[in-house]
Amino acid sequence: MFNDAVRQQDWAVFLATFAPDAVMAFDGVAVGPYTGLDEITNAYATRPPTDTMTCESVARDGDTDIVRFAWDAGGHGTMRVTWRADQVAALTITFEA
Repeated sequence: MFNDAVRQQDWAVFLATFAPDAVMAFDGVAVGPYTGLDEITNAYATRPPTDTMTCESVARDGDTDIVRFAWDAGGHGTMRVTWRADQVAALTITFEA
């Protein structure tokens, strides 16, 4: 879903997975955190990602998925996705050097 949004530069379907009060934060990058769907939507509208990613592994810890990924243009990171029902309640992205 994320990769399709990057390719099409259309974030509507991707953003529909976020809860209205979701929080998106970044470790190692001087942006955010973004609180609430309006701020998250604005972040994607003003600074959209341009690179797709490949999932390397997924581990589950309660209601949180820990996803290791590789950017297709190079570099790695981890996403911690906390779910509430079927919506993303919190997303923390850590980029690795």
